[in-house]
Amino acid sequence: MLISNAYAQAADAAADPTGGFLGLLPMILMFAVLYFIMIRPQMKRAKEHKSMVEALSKGDEVIFAGVIGRVVSVGDTYAEVEVADNTVLKIQKQAVANVLPKGTIKSI
Repeated sequence: MLISNAYAQAADAAADPTGGFLGLLPMILMFAVLYFIMIRPQMKRAKEHKSMVEALSKGDEVIFAGVIGRVVSVGDTYAEVEVADNTVLKIQKQAVANVLPKGTIKSI
């Protein structure tokens, strides 16, 4: 008739000894590079921040949201920070960006 018959060819298993692994290799390498460049450093920073927040204590000088203050009291999830004379703010401990060296703030 008008349409000829199409016959499937048998796949030769001996043609690719790696079983298609080489096709997955670029994707595996990309994941490994992303892990070592992006994911691992981010996890390290998160772990350092968590330990800094847990070690927060009364008298520490901290930076949070661009504001510098001295920690007056520390609770489980909140800390009270004095930013000026008779001005105490209650903040989440996770909001603390950095702990400053003692004596950074001259007068509060």
